[in-house]
Amino acid sequence: MDYQDNNNVSGRPEGANQGLPPQILTVMQKNKKSGWGVFWGILLGLSVLANFIFFIVIIGLFAVVVTGHTGVMTEKVLIEGPRSDKIAVIRVEGIIDSYTAQDVIEQIQYAKSDVHVRAIILSVNSPGGTISASDQIHNEIIKFRNEEYKPVVAFMQSLAASGGYYISVTADEIVAEPTTITGSIGVIMGYLVLEDMLQGKLGIEPIIIKSGQKKDWPSSFHYPSEEELMYFQEKVIDPAFERFKNIVTDGRIKLTVEDVNRLADGSIFSAEEALSENLIDEIGYFDDAVNKARQLAGLDDAQVVEYVRPFSLSGLLGSEAEGSIFKLDKNTIYELSTPQVMYLWSIH
Repeated sequence: MDYQDNNNVSGRPEGANQGLPPQILTVMQKNKKSGWGVFWGILLGLSVLANFIFFIVIIGLFAVVVTGHTGVMTEKVLIEGPRSDKIAVIRVEGIIDSYTAQDVIEQIQYAKSDVHVRAIILSVNSPGGTISASDQIHNEIIKFRNEEYKPVVAFMQSLAASGGYYISVTADEIVAEPTTITGSIGVIMGYLVLEDMLQGKLGIEPIIIKSGQKKDWPSSFHYPSEEELMYFQEKVIDPAFERFKNIVTDGRIKLTVEDVNRLADGSIFSAEEALSENLIDEIGYFDDAVNKARQLAGLDDAQVVEYVRPFSLSGLLGSEAEGSIFKLDKNTIYELSTPQVMYLWSIH
Protein backbone atom coordinates (compact mmCIF):
# COMPACT_ATOMS: atom_id res chain seq x y z
CA MET A 1 0.00 0.00 0.00
CA ASP A 2 1.48 3.29 -1.17
CA TYR A 3 0.26 5.35 1.80
CA GLN A 4 2.17 3.33 4.37
CA ASP A 5 5.53 4.98 3.60
CA ASN A 6 4.22 8.52 4.34
CA ASN A 7 1.91 7.96 7.23
CA ASN A 8 4.17 7.39 10.23
CA VAL A 9 2.32 10.26 11.99
CA SER A 10 2.11 8.90 15.48
CA GLY A 11 5.81 8.82 16.32
CA ARG A 12 5.67 5.01 16.54
CA PRO A 13 8.50 2.85 15.13
CA GLU A 14 8.76 2.41 11.40
CA GLY A 15 6.22 -0.11 10.18
CA ALA A 16 4.08 0.21 13.30
CA ASN A 17 1.33 1.86 11.27
CA GLN A 18 1.14 -1.01 8.78
CA GLY A 19 -2.18 -2.73 8.75
CA LEU A 20 -4.14 0.26 10.14
CA PRO A 21 -7.29 1.15 8.23
CA PRO A 22 -7.03 4.23 5.96
CA GLN A 23 -9.70 6.09 7.99
CA ILE A 24 -7.61 5.92 11.19
CA LEU A 25 -4.47 7.01 9.41
CA THR A 26 -6.35 10.02 7.97
CA VAL A 27 -7.52 11.09 11.46
CA MET A 28 -3.96 10.76 12.77
CA GLN A 29 -2.69 13.00 9.98
CA LYS A 30 -5.33 15.63 10.76
CA ASN A 31 -4.48 15.56 14.49
CA LYS A 32 -0.81 16.10 13.67
CA LYS A 33 -1.64 19.06 11.44
CA SER A 34 -4.07 20.58 13.98
CA GLY A 35 -1.45 20.21 16.74
CA TRP A 36 1.07 22.19 14.73
CA GLY A 37 -1.68 24.72 13.93
CA VAL A 38 -2.34 25.29 17.64
CA PHE A 39 1.39 25.68 18.29
CA TRP A 40 1.87 28.25 15.56
CA GLY A 41 -1.33 30.02 16.58
CA ILE A 42 -0.09 30.40 20.17
CA LEU A 43 3.31 31.57 18.92
CA LEU A 44 1.67 34.14 16.65
CA GLY A 45 -0.57 35.38 19.48
CA LEU A 46 2.39 35.84 21.82
CA SER A 47 4.26 37.70 19.10
CA VAL A 48 1.33 40.08 18.54
CA LEU A 49 0.98 40.68 22.29
CA ALA A 50 4.70 41.38 22.68
CA ASN A 51 4.63 43.85 19.80
CA PHE A 52 1.57 45.59 21.27
CA ILE A 53 3.26 46.00 24.67
CA PHE A 54 6.40 47.26 22.95
CA PHE A 55 4.30 49.79 21.02
CA ILE A 56 2.63 51.04 24.23
CA VAL A 57 5.99 51.42 25.96
CA ILE A 58 7.38 53.37 22.99
CA ILE A 59 4.36 55.69 23.03
CA GLY A 60 4.82 56.18 26.77
CA LEU A 61 8.49 57.02 26.40
CA PHE A 62 7.64 59.44 23.61
CA ALA A 63 5.09 61.16 25.87
CA VAL A 64 7.69 61.49 28.60
CA VAL A 65 10.21 63.00 26.18
CA VAL A 66 7.73 65.45 24.67
CA THR A 67 6.02 66.60 27.85
CA GLY A 68 8.79 66.05 30.35
CA HIS A 69 6.59 63.90 32.58
CA THR A 70 3.55 61.68 32.57
CA GLY A 71 0.02 62.62 33.63
CA VAL A 72 -0.08 65.97 31.77
CA MET A 73 -3.63 67.22 31.35
CA THR A 74 -5.19 67.74 27.96
CA GLU A 75 -8.57 69.07 26.96
CA LYS A 76 -11.52 67.03 25.83
CA VAL A 77 -14.08 69.12 23.96
CA LEU A 78 -17.62 68.55 25.23
CA ILE A 79 -19.34 71.32 23.27
CA GLU A 80 -17.83 72.96 20.20
CA GLY A 81 -17.27 76.68 20.20
CA PRO A 82 -14.61 79.37 19.84
CA ARG A 83 -11.34 78.37 21.51
CA SER A 84 -10.80 81.98 22.53
CA ASP A 85 -13.70 81.64 24.98
CA LYS A 86 -13.74 78.44 26.98
CA ILE A 87 -15.72 77.04 29.90
CA ALA A 88 -13.84 74.40 31.88
CA VAL A 89 -15.78 71.55 33.48
CA ILE A 90 -14.16 70.17 36.63
CA ARG A 91 -15.71 67.01 38.02
CA VAL A 92 -15.92 65.98 41.66
CA GLU A 93 -17.16 62.40 41.86
CA GLY A 94 -17.34 59.87 44.69
CA ILE A 95 -15.94 60.25 48.19
CA ILE A 96 -14.00 63.47 48.61
CA ASP A 97 -10.59 62.54 50.01
CA SER A 98 -7.06 63.88 49.71
CA TYR A 99 -6.61 62.34 46.25
CA THR A 100 -9.83 63.95 45.01
CA ALA A 101 -8.81 67.31 46.45
CA GLN A 102 -5.37 67.14 44.84
CA ASP A 103 -6.85 66.29 41.44
CA VAL A 104 -9.47 69.05 41.60
CA ILE A 105 -6.94 71.65 42.77
CA GLU A 106 -4.61 70.73 39.87
CA GLN A 107 -7.48 71.13 37.42
CA ILE A 108 -8.45 74.53 38.83
CA GLN A 109 -4.85 75.69 38.62
CA TYR A 110 -4.70 74.41 35.05
CA ALA A 111 -7.80 76.47 34.27
CA LYS A 112 -6.19 79.52 35.90
CA SER A 113 -3.15 79.16 33.64
CA ASP A 114 -5.34 79.31 30.51
CA VAL A 115 -6.26 82.91 29.69
CA HIS A 116 -9.03 81.67 27.40
CA VAL A 117 -10.98 80.03 30.25
CA ARG A 118 -13.81 82.44 31.08
CA ALA A 119 -15.71 80.34 33.63
CA ILE A 120 -15.72 77.04 35.49
CA ILE A 121 -18.50 74.52 35.93
CA LEU A 122 -17.96 72.46 39.06
CA SER A 123 -19.79 69.22 38.31
CA VAL A 124 -20.54 67.49 41.62
CA ASN A 125 -21.71 63.93 42.17
CA SER A 126 -20.60 63.13 45.71
CA PRO A 127 -21.92 62.25 49.19
CA GLY A 128 -19.07 64.31 50.69
CA GLY A 129 -15.97 63.14 52.45
CA THR A 130 -13.29 64.32 54.80
CA ILE A 131 -13.45 67.79 56.32
CA SER A 132 -9.94 68.68 55.23
CA ALA A 133 -10.34 67.61 51.58
CA SER A 134 -13.70 69.36 51.24
CA ASP A 135 -12.26 72.53 52.71
CA GLN A 136 -9.21 72.43 50.43
CA ILE A 137 -11.45 72.33 47.33
CA HIS A 138 -13.61 75.10 48.79
CA ASN A 139 -10.55 77.26 49.40
CA GLU A 140 -9.19 76.73 45.87
CA ILE A 141 -12.52 77.79 44.32
CA ILE A 142 -12.58 80.91 46.49
CA LYS A 143 -9.04 81.75 45.35
CA PHE A 144 -10.04 81.26 41.70
CA ARG A 145 -12.98 83.63 42.01
CA ASN A 146 -11.07 86.26 43.97
CA GLU A 147 -7.91 86.19 41.85
CA GLU A 148 -9.35 85.61 38.38
CA TYR A 149 -12.69 87.41 38.75
CA LYS A 150 -14.32 84.68 36.72
CA PRO A 151 -17.63 82.96 37.57
CA VAL A 152 -18.06 79.44 38.91
CA VAL A 153 -21.29 77.48 38.45
CA ALA A 154 -21.93 74.37 40.53
CA PHE A 155 -23.81 71.65 38.68
CA MET A 156 -25.25 69.01 40.99
CA GLN A 157 -25.92 65.61 39.53
CA SER A 158 -27.59 62.74 41.36
CA LEU A 159 -25.96 63.44 44.74
CA ALA A 160 -24.33 66.54 46.20
CA ALA A 161 -24.70 66.12 49.93
CA SER A 162 -22.69 67.21 52.97
CA GLY A 163 -19.13 67.83 51.67
CA GLY A 164 -20.61 67.80 48.16
CA TYR A 165 -22.84 70.70 49.19
CA TYR A 166 -19.98 72.34 51.13
CA ILE A 167 -17.95 72.78 47.93
CA SER A 168 -21.00 73.71 45.85
CA VAL A 169 -22.00 76.74 47.92
CA THR A 170 -18.68 78.34 46.98
CA ALA A 171 -20.00 78.84 43.43
CA ASP A 172 -21.77 81.95 42.14
CA GLU A 173 -24.82 79.89 41.17
CA ILE A 174 -26.00 76.33 41.77
CA VAL A 175 -27.90 74.30 39.16
CA ALA A 176 -29.25 70.91 40.26
CA GLU A 177 -30.76 68.09 38.24
CA PRO A 178 -34.42 67.32 39.04
CA THR A 179 -33.41 64.05 40.74
CA THR A 180 -30.61 65.51 42.85
CA ILE A 181 -30.30 64.76 46.56
CA THR A 182 -28.51 67.50 48.45
CA GLY A 183 -28.23 69.09 51.87
CA SER A 184 -27.06 66.96 54.79
CA ILE A 185 -25.43 69.98 56.40
CA GLY A 186 -23.61 68.53 59.36
CA VAL A 187 -20.68 66.57 60.72
CA ILE A 188 -20.35 62.88 61.51
CA MET A 189 -17.69 60.91 63.34
CA GLY A 190 -17.56 57.23 64.10
CA TYR A 191 -15.24 54.45 65.18
CA LEU A 192 -15.39 50.82 66.26
CA VAL A 193 -15.23 49.61 69.84
CA LEU A 194 -13.55 46.18 70.03
CA GLU A 195 -13.53 45.72 73.80
CA ASP A 196 -16.00 42.82 73.97
CA MET A 197 -14.46 40.96 71.04
CA LEU A 198 -10.87 41.31 72.23
CA GLN A 199 -11.35 40.67 75.92
CA GLY A 200 -14.55 38.64 76.08
CA LYS A 201 -14.06 36.35 73.08
CA LEU A 202 -10.34 36.34 72.29
CA GLY A 203 -8.94 36.89 75.76
CA ILE A 204 -6.80 39.79 74.54
CA GLU A 205 -6.39 42.77 76.84
CA PRO A 206 -4.54 45.76 75.38
CA ILE A 207 -2.09 47.65 77.58
CA ILE A 208 -2.00 51.43 77.04
CA ILE A 209 0.71 53.61 78.55
CA LYS A 210 -0.09 57.31 78.25
CA SER A 211 0.99 60.69 79.57
CA GLY A 212 -2.46 62.01 80.39
CA GLN A 213 -6.08 60.98 80.83
CA LYS A 214 -7.22 62.19 77.41
CA LYS A 215 -4.23 61.01 75.38
CA ASP A 216 -5.97 57.88 74.00
CA TRP A 217 -9.43 59.42 73.55
CA PRO A 218 -11.29 58.01 71.71
CA SER A 219 -10.10 54.43 71.97
CA SER A 220 -11.30 51.28 70.25
CA PHE A 221 -10.26 49.32 73.34
CA HIS A 222 -12.97 50.65 75.67
CA TYR A 223 -16.47 52.11 75.52
CA PRO A 224 -16.48 55.93 75.69
CA SER A 225 -17.67 57.62 78.85
CA GLU A 226 -20.03 60.61 78.81
CA GLU A 227 -17.02 62.81 79.48
CA GLU A 228 -15.25 61.48 76.39
CA LEU A 229 -18.30 61.99 74.19
CA MET A 230 -18.77 65.56 75.41
CA TYR A 231 -15.06 66.23 74.95
CA PHE A 232 -15.15 65.32 71.26
CA GLN A 233 -18.47 67.08 70.74
CA GLU A 234 -16.91 70.31 71.99
CA LYS A 235 -13.42 69.90 70.53
CA VAL A 236 -14.16 68.41 67.11
CA ILE A 237 -17.82 68.20 66.10
CA ASP A 238 -19.04 71.65 67.14
CA PRO A 239 -16.18 73.65 65.53
CA ALA A 240 -16.48 71.71 62.27
CA PHE A 241 -20.27 72.17 62.33
CA GLU A 242 -20.00 75.91 62.93
CA ARG A 243 -17.57 76.23 60.04
CA PHE A 244 -19.94 74.35 57.74
CA LYS A 245 -22.83 76.66 58.68
CA ASN A 246 -20.67 79.76 58.20
CA ILE A 247 -19.59 78.52 54.76
CA VAL A 248 -23.24 78.07 53.75
CA THR A 249 -24.24 81.47 55.17
CA ASP A 250 -21.41 83.20 53.30
CA GLY A 251 -22.02 81.35 50.06
CA ARG A 252 -25.80 81.57 49.95
CA ILE A 253 -26.70 85.25 50.20
CA LYS A 254 -30.38 84.32 49.99
CA LEU A 255 -30.12 82.54 53.35
CA THR A 256 -29.97 84.18 56.75
CA VAL A 257 -28.12 82.78 59.76
CA GLU A 258 -31.49 81.70 61.16
CA ASP A 259 -32.34 79.91 57.90
CA VAL A 260 -29.07 78.00 57.93
CA ASN A 261 -29.45 77.01 61.61
CA ARG A 262 -32.92 75.68 60.82
CA LEU A 263 -31.78 73.71 57.76
CA ALA A 264 -28.54 72.39 59.29
CA ASP A 265 -29.96 69.40 61.13
CA GLY A 266 -28.45 66.83 58.76
CA SER A 267 -31.59 66.58 56.63
CA ILE A 268 -31.36 65.78 52.94
CA PHE A 269 -33.47 67.62 50.37
CA SER A 270 -34.82 66.86 46.94
CA ALA A 271 -34.12 69.37 44.19
CA GLU A 272 -37.59 70.88 44.57
CA GLU A 273 -37.19 71.21 48.34
CA ALA A 274 -33.70 72.66 47.96
CA LEU A 275 -34.98 75.26 45.50
CA SER A 276 -37.85 76.28 47.78
CA GLU A 277 -35.38 76.63 50.69
CA ASN A 278 -32.91 78.66 48.57
CA LEU A 279 -30.21 76.01 48.92
CA ILE A 280 -29.90 76.05 45.11
CA ASP A 281 -30.72 78.58 42.39
CA GLU A 282 -32.12 76.52 39.53
CA ILE A 283 -33.29 73.06 38.56
CA GLY A 284 -31.95 71.93 35.20
CA TYR A 285 -29.47 69.84 33.29
CA PHE A 286 -25.92 70.22 32.07
CA ASP A 287 -26.93 72.48 29.16
CA ASP A 288 -28.64 74.79 31.65
CA ALA A 289 -25.44 74.97 33.71
CA VAL A 290 -23.50 75.81 30.54
CA ASN A 291 -25.98 78.55 29.65
CA LYS A 292 -25.72 79.96 33.18
CA ALA A 293 -21.92 80.00 32.96
CA ARG A 294 -22.08 81.77 29.59
CA GLN A 295 -24.49 84.31 30.98
CA LEU A 296 -22.38 85.06 34.06
CA ALA A 297 -19.23 85.33 31.93
CA GLY A 298 -20.97 87.58 29.39
CA LEU A 299 -20.45 85.18 26.50
CA ASP A 300 -22.66 84.53 23.48
CA ASP A 301 -20.85 81.30 22.71
CA ALA A 302 -18.03 79.25 24.21
CA GLN A 303 -16.17 76.00 23.81
CA VAL A 304 -16.88 73.69 26.74
CA VAL A 305 -13.99 71.44 27.73
CA GLU A 306 -12.98 69.09 30.51
CA TYR A 307 -9.50 68.06 31.56
CA VAL A 308 -8.19 64.52 31.16
CA ARG A 309 -4.86 62.86 31.74
CA PRO A 310 -4.11 61.20 28.40
CA PHE A 311 -1.36 58.83 29.39
CA SER A 312 0.40 57.56 32.48
CA LEU A 313 2.87 54.77 31.81
CA SER A 314 3.34 54.08 35.52
CA GLY A 315 -0.41 53.97 35.98
CA LEU A 316 -0.75 51.57 33.04
CA LEU A 317 1.83 49.24 34.53
CA GLY A 318 0.24 49.44 37.96
CA SER A 319 2.97 51.34 39.82
CA GLU A 320 0.65 54.09 41.01
CA ALA A 321 -0.75 52.26 43.98
CA GLU A 322 -1.38 55.07 46.42
CA GLY A 323 -5.10 55.04 45.73
CA SER A 324 -5.49 51.30 45.46
CA ILE A 325 -8.02 49.61 47.70
CA PHE A 326 -5.63 46.67 47.91
CA LYS A 327 -2.83 48.70 49.44
CA LEU A 328 -2.36 47.83 53.10
CA ASP A 329 0.48 49.58 54.86
CA LYS A 330 0.93 51.30 58.20
CA ASN A 331 -0.74 54.48 56.96
CA THR A 332 -3.80 52.58 55.74
CA ILE A 333 -4.04 50.66 59.01
CA TYR A 334 -3.78 53.94 60.91
CA GLU A 335 -6.56 55.51 58.84
CA LEU A 336 -8.82 52.49 59.34
CA SER A 337 -8.31 52.49 63.11
CA THR A 338 -8.51 56.26 63.63
CA PRO A 339 -11.89 58.04 63.97
CA GLN A 340 -12.67 60.09 60.88
CA VAL A 341 -14.51 63.39 61.22
CA MET A 342 -16.46 63.80 58.01
CA TYR A 343 -18.70 66.11 56.04
CA LEU A 344 -20.42 63.00 54.71
CA TRP A 345 -23.94 61.77 54.12
CA SER A 346 -23.63 58.24 55.43
CA ILE A 347 -26.18 55.43 55.54
CA HIS A 348 -25.37 52.85 58.22
